[in-house]
Amino acid sequence: MKKSIVLLFLAVWQFASAQTALNTSKTTLVLDTQNGREVGITYYGARLGSADLEQIRFAGNRTEGAYPAFGLKGTTECAIAVTQADGSLTLKLNVTGVERSGWEGGEIITVTSADPDYPVVVKNVYKSFYDQDMIETWAEITNTAKASRKSPQTIVLRRYDSGCLPIHVGDVWMCSLYGSWANEGGLTTEPLTRGFKVIKNTDGTRNSHTSHGEVMFSLDGKPQENSGRVIGAALEWGSNYELRVQTNDSDYHHFLAGVCPENAEYYLEAGETFKTPALAYTFSNEGLSGASRNFHRWGRKYRLAHGDVERKILLNSWEGVYFDINEPGMDQMMGDIASMGGELFVMDDGWFGEKYPRLTDNCALGDWKVDKNKLPNGLGWLVKTADKHGIKFGIWIEPEMTNNPSELYDAHPDWVLRAPKRDNVYGRGGTQLVLDLSNPAVQDYIFNIVDGLKKEIPDLDYIKWDSNMNVSAYGSQYLKRQSHLLIEYWRGFEKVCDRIRAAYPDLTIQACASGGGRANWGVLPWFDEFWVSDNTDALQRVYMQWGTSYFFPAIAMASHISATPNHTVHRTTSIKYRIDVAMSGRLGMEIQPKNMTDNEKEVCRNAIAEYKRIRPIVQFGDIYRLVSPYDDKGFASMMHVAADKSAAVFYWWKLKNFQDEHFSLAKFAGLDPDKMYKITELDRVDVRPLFFEGKSFSGKYLMENGLSIPMTNNMKYPEMNSDWSSRVLLLEAL
Repeated sequence: MKKSIVLLFLAVWQFASAQTALNTSKTTLVLDTQNGREVGITYYGARLGSADLEQIRFAGNRTEGAYPAFGLKGTTECAIAVTQADGSLTLKLNVTGVERSGWEGGEIITVTSADPDYPVVVKNVYKSFYDQDMIETWAEITNTAKASRKSPQTIVLRRYDSGCLPIHVGDVWMCSLYGSWANEGGLTTEPLTRGFKVIKNTDGTRNSHTSHGEVMFSLDGKPQENSGRVIGAALEWGSNYELRVQTNDSDYHHFLAGVCPENAEYYLEAGETFKTPALAYTFSNEGLSGASRNFHRWGRKYRLAHGDVERKILLNSWEGVYFDINEPGMDQMMGDIASMGGELFVMDDGWFGEKYPRLTDNCALGDWKVDKNKLPNGLGWLVKTADKHGIKFGIWIEPEMTNNPSELYDAHPDWVLRAPKRDNVYGRGGTQLVLDLSNPAVQDYIFNIVDGLKKEIPDLDYIKWDSNMNVSAYGSQYLKRQSHLLIEYWRGFEKVCDRIRAAYPDLTIQACASGGGRANWGVLPWFDEFWVSDNTDALQRVYMQWGTSYFFPAIAMASHISATPNHTVHRTTSIKYRIDVAMSGRLGMEIQPKNMTDNEKEVCRNAIAEYKRIRPIVQFGDIYRLVSPYDDKGFASMMHVAADKSAAVFYWWKLKNFQDEHFSLAKFAGLDPDKMYKITELDRVDVRPLFFEGKSFSGKYLMENGLSIPMTNNMKYPEMNSDWSSRVLLLEAL
């Protein structure tokens, strides 16, 4: 009997000694790090106490591979695959050591594994963000061989994922984003079944038009916004990626994510280390919105440029004048946005080109010199004019691209992506080309674009950085290893952005890429925001911004009031509806103000003043999505709630218009049940106030019972009435 007890104690002790736990405030990741074995994951979920942590192995949580290698292990999908210098396709990774260290936001665990027979060492790094309940993981793959002239000892990486996460089989559903140009951020929800689910993007320069490198897994059946266990994951990478879920005959779904390896074999030379992009995880037992709140808090603090600084309210010139740039028009637009309370004017495409004036989209990219026929007094005059109106000035560029024709292309045809022995492959306008950012000369050139603008106009406040073409010609005139193209392109992109941010840390930069093509956490560390979509139709924006909010906070989502009929879908909605949708993100305008009526200007003026009042709540508060537009209930609703629950902003948008329709009560979330909240309608244009205007209700009542929202607006300006109604409510704790 005593012998059995001793043996049991030794078994538990041995397991505990091989177990490495990484905690955040509400979650725990348990790694199996026993020397001589493959690194594994035993548990990821709600935080475990010490007693449960000691017993976790006996709860049926089988350890699964955290970074499975190809060649010697069954049918489980691999995270890494190599071709050894001698041609072998096998890799065996055994743990050789574990290091734990701290950083200001949490802890870092580094698990080192090595092949006992080949010179391959892999470090799997896990970094916790304690307060945000996030964990990042990545791999550092090293070829430890010593090369010689006769024996270079090159290893080829055929797959190099960032991480692998096992998820126990059950009623597991997956949420992912899909779309296309002008229809970004759509939401798809589906159960995980046996087989493979693959999400990937091969655009090269923009990776979030079609699919997204982010997913959420609901572990308790069909996803709910504010209840149930959810795991969220986001790959921090701006180029091609591949996310895979394998469900085989085991008890686990195996989720893997990393750089898409298709046509991207990486030749790892002796002594060289390859670091994968980070893969960010989060867990929440507060549903999809709970996982979103974790992503938002983490993103604002650690990823997004200036995530703690309020964003300005701007007018962008594009939909107002397109290429018709001129000094009187710019002066007029600046004066109009200033009169409505705006803080920034951004001059879009069409301002540049000497030899090839930019009159349309088929020339002059790369020739970043003012077209003096349009702007005879130069950029300095525009900054002075903005200053005269009491606002800041911003400008549009597309620095990674050129045209044939352009002065840049005339001088440097060798700078564009073009495969050997092949003709140019053109994009937008039938003339656009992508510059080769793997080339250091191109990197210098792009840095000098921004540097030159800032030196010419030091008070330049904002840059809209566009990218309107994918990598169509897979070839570099600079690189020897063509399969390295996309890796080296993005390394070059990162180098340029690092230089820009080092030189101009306070500059605001928007990531535009034919709309929402760069809504990803790989790009945003150098950017303050992204353009959600070129489609500014308010009704469709409800859907697009809803999906985008799963991973990205409101402060990063540029959302603009535009003209009607909308320039993309030709739908007519009221100025109020357009405002109420735009107020759920970073508010701006995309319109020619001189075409607005006086009443519309007055409504916008009031709305901008009210947005300034709620801006801290919207841009820094916690999101609670309530009724999804994808649930087909005829309306959608959501909230932003201040961190201390002292105030909240509630949004309600009508999505259907049928006779005798009936909508359910609008229930709230995220409030303090014991506080009383006074309700004020914002952007009110109705003849009469709402029946609950100025009234107070407890947080408990609002969350458990809710309010009845009128289904129509009865506007005091009859010409503004439309088929679509909306409401924005401010809740203030007494």
